[in-house]
Amino acid sequence: MRPDHAEFARFFTEEVPFNAHLGMRVLSMGEGEAVMELPAERRFTGDPFRPALHGGVIATLGDNAGGLAVFSLTGPGDRVSTVDLRVDYLRPGRTDVPLRAASRVIRMGNRVAATETTVYHDDPARPVARVAAVYNVVRRAD
Repeated sequence: MRPDHAEFARFFTEEVPFNAHLGMRVLSMGEGEAVMELPAERRFTGDPFRPALHGGVIATLGDNAGGLAVFSLTGPGDRVSTVDLRVDYLRPGRTDVPLRAASRVIRMGNRVAATETTVYHDDPARPVARVAAVYNVVRRAD
């Protein structure tokens, strides 16, 4: 991981209070891609009858992985914010195993970036959700 990528990863997991509260971790980060993980915790249950993860937790992890993938292509001082987020929930998320999100940038423009993210437990071929997102990119020079 490049030094600036390590700093983005640290920022996402330690300096964003909500992410720190959830216990998110960055597993990897490369040029235009990122993989993040959320620990298995019963408190993330949204449907106690199954039990299944809360959809907001799934969406949050997918959004963060997408944003981190975009940040991997930006420079110092650039800012990224979510403009649009679409989550397709494909199967219930489990509360007894960690949840992962693997994201890649599919389009990086000067002011807008788009990502595709797969949210899964053990096998990306069996996704819990697919997340498509668009991010606003504000360059430091702007």
